[in-house]
Amino acid sequence: VQLQASGGGLVQTGGSLTLSCAASGSISSANVMGWYRQAPGKERDLVAQITSRRQVTEYGDSAKGRFTISRDNTKNMVILQMDNLEPEDTARYYCLYVAVLENTMYWGQGTLVTVSS
Repeated sequence: VQLQASGGGLVQTGGSLTLSCAASGSISSANVMGWYRQAPGKERDLVAQITSRRQVTEYGDSAKGRFTISRDNTKNMVILQMDNLEPEDTARYYCLYVAVLENTMYWGQGTLVTVSS
């Protein structure tokens, strides 16, 4: 499975960005796609993820109320809408794909999000 992420960039505090990640290759019907982020010197943390079949979502504490994750299964794509961004959201955002039945995880190359104060 290959993951192609896009949409990072520079935005001012209070602004919005949309991240997209498309999966290609051997796609499992039961999968989870989502986003994690890692700031310099910190651990990689969950931002949000969503299941393929029932589209159950899970958000990290920092994303609740500001970010919205969705997916388009026809395109094997996950989308993260980030609103009201804060400087603390500055990090490299990594797309994640988990093939549930195969218990296999894939990471995208990461896209940088910078929020200026």
